[in-house]
Amino acid sequence: MNWFDEHLGANRVVVALSTARLADAFGNSILFVVLPLYVAKIPAPRFHLPLEVLVGLLISTYGILTSLFQPLLGAVSDHFGRRKPVILGGLFLMGIGTLGFVSAHHFTDLLLLRMLQGIGVAATVPASLALMTAVTTQERRGGAMGIYTTMRMTGFAVGPIVGGALVTRFGFNTTFLTGAGSIFLSFVLVALWVRERRVAKTAHNPRPRFRVFDRSLVTPGMLGVASATFFMACSFVLMATLENEFNRRLHETAVGFGIAFSAVMVARLLFQVPLGRLSDHIGRKPLILAGLAVMAPATGLLGLAGSTTQLTLLRVVQGLGSAGVAAPAFALAGDLAKSGGEGRQLSLVTMGFGLGIAVGPLLAGLLAVVFFQLPFIVGGALLLVGGWIVYRFVPETVARKSVDADA
Repeated sequence: MNWFDEHLGANRVVVALSTARLADAFGNSILFVVLPLYVAKIPAPRFHLPLEVLVGLLISTYGILTSLFQPLLGAVSDHFGRRKPVILGGLFLMGIGTLGFVSAHHFTDLLLLRMLQGIGVAATVPASLALMTAVTTQERRGGAMGIYTTMRMTGFAVGPIVGGALVTRFGFNTTFLTGAGSIFLSFVLVALWVRERRVAKTAHNPRPRFRVFDRSLVTPGMLGVASATFFMACSFVLMATLENEFNRRLHETAVGFGIAFSAVMVARLLFQVPLGRLSDHIGRKPLILAGLAVMAPATGLLGLAGSTTQLTLLRVVQGLGSAGVAAPAFALAGDLAKSGGEGRQLSLVTMGFGLGIAVGPLLAGLLAVVFFQLPFIVGGALLLVGGWIVYRFVPETVARKSVDADA
């Protein structure tokens, strides 16, 4: 056992999957900056819609398909008891989808490619988390999930910066090729470094027929964890829709807003691994509850921020709270998952996160019509509701005696 495995939960498969996740997140997020520019460049579609609506349609289609297909593709990996081929298949679809932008010259081309990318991500995420669960022990799973989610966030944070620089200096095709190359690199890393862990057939897991939905896998504990990730994701994207209003109120530029918005990711990058590892010792549930409790007032106060500095500090607190939720929640879901059902059960949690990202901006836009602070007040209240759900329905999976043994 090496130092990284003992102290961080980082065995070879964890490092391989985490590195691959960084590469594919980087390749995917490059498009965040490039897509609006590329949509404006290509001929307008026959159905005439504002540019903002077209870009929103591309983003929403990707997110919705990713969320909807995760249970199906998680069920595929459960049924065959093999995760690696599903991960590789998903990465291949993502790479081909990104590479296809080089020859895409119409909006319908972009829409089809985004659908392909969404299905690819839906294949990789549940299968990757199921494999992470299989190759980690309960005592080190929190640290492993912290590494995995941190690497993913790093890819998402760096991708838009690199994408903006590439498209400005070298043009669209170079940017698309770089994104596709990064995703295909992750394909190679998984193919070479990751060993399959097949799910054995047992009396409790005979897999007699293919089932996407299995009521026995939808437990209160798993739904509670999924709700926590939904409210967490929903709350930290509330302000995305209201950029213009924030800039007007705080007399700031897009740069100031961008710094404040990114502060959540910076805080998560700093705290996710140590908090995930801490959950291996003191339990998952206390950290999830503490994270939601920290996020609630920070979210509620966002609408009252009087300066960019105040807004950025509140976002840092949000990031700290979300770091306390994310890695422990995924680790707890892995602890609760039944053998042979990990793909479907963990897809509930990843769906919760994806739907939160999709619902948050829409909720903010609707509620801000009433008054500006309302979305953040509602968001803070929902986080407290999420905390009550976790407290009431989610069991603790880390035995208290583990703490005594380490003392």
